[in-house]
Amino acid sequence: MNPYDLPSTWVLARRASRMNPSAIREILKVTERPGVISFAGGLPSPSTFPVDAFAAASARVLQEDGPAALQYAASEGFPALRQQVAAGLPWPVDPDQVLITTGSQQGLDLVAKVLVDAGSRVLVETPTYLGALQAFAPMEPEILGVRSDYEGVQLDDLRAKAEGARFLYLLPNFQNPTGRSMSEARRAALAELAAELRLPIVEDNPYGELWFDRAPPPPLSARHPDGCLYLGSFSKVLAPGLRLGFLVAPPALYPKLLQAKQAADLHSPGFNQRMAAQVMAGDFLQRHVPRIRALYRSQRDAMLAALEREMAGLGLQWNVPDGGMFLWARLPHGLDALELLPRAVEAGVAFVPGAPFYADGSEDPEAQRTLRLSFVTASVAEIDRGIAALAAVIRQATG
Repeated sequence: MNPYDLPSTWVLARRASRMNPSAIREILKVTERPGVISFAGGLPSPSTFPVDAFAAASARVLQEDGPAALQYAASEGFPALRQQVAAGLPWPVDPDQVLITTGSQQGLDLVAKVLVDAGSRVLVETPTYLGALQAFAPMEPEILGVRSDYEGVQLDDLRAKAEGARFLYLLPNFQNPTGRSMSEARRAALAELAAELRLPIVEDNPYGELWFDRAPPPPLSARHPDGCLYLGSFSKVLAPGLRLGFLVAPPALYPKLLQAKQAADLHSPGFNQRMAAQVMAGDFLQRHVPRIRALYRSQRDAMLAALEREMAGLGLQWNVPDGGMFLWARLPHGLDALELLPRAVEAGVAFVPGAPFYADGSEDPEAQRTLRLSFVTASVAEIDRGIAALAAVIRQATG
């Protein structure tokens, strides 16, 4: 019996057929063997987690507010945390527009439930975040990729595809998977075009604080607040295990997102919210986040140096991200990243093939040549060994 077959008494909803396992998480299972240097996971470095700060915050929360912290809570989120989020954004936001979510992934799920009908059009960058494609797919939309370059979505293609679209989803800062950032000029033009087309924007910004040399330009939400829904996360600046994120919605949209949140989980963990608010009180993030930036920049530089050294003459192309956690590469013509992965794992190194990040181009040979490399969870020595191993695999495959 197929393990996915169900007895005849159980009938799956149609949307369940569109719920597929994460291609990345399935790939990661292959990379978990001992001794494999992994550039595959999209995980922040555990060395950046402020364990001592959370230990102190946990004791303080339990001592000062224990019964309330362990009780059911408001669906909107802990008021102090919502105020901190609103105060930290670079445009005027009322805390009543802030909804605390169980990770920013829940924010994507709520957006899909509230804004997407079967057959409705959703626009995404090319390529885009795989988790967003997973969140949108069960609602049975028509997902279209908009052509994109290193500055972001191309406006001529966006205009051609925008008619009837429910929203455009994008990550303007240090995008997952490519690491690219949208330029100031492109943001300004996109905000103007979206207003003209009355095209809502869902702006996802989990990596915006992880810049290396200079902060990214202001968010699209700061330029067009009534037409944007903004998603953020605490996973990259504090710790993903908290499962805390947030969304900022226009007042007219907020009530329906709140109702979807109530139906999903009642509220995000109140104890975790109080701990996060305690940790972020004062100037903690102003002291903590620069240390993350410095670490990630050193790891990025190590990977760029290793690529220059090991890939000379092999035809591999890659970008230079200005922040975030990822680097995007393109294999020489004739190679397929998914087919190359098992050979790489045998050689002791892992990456994520790029094709799953394309909404409608996974059969495109250009998509099949792409791959994502994460540089933040490997040491400099591991980066050197891993890139050397990957170069040997590519050399053998092209020889």
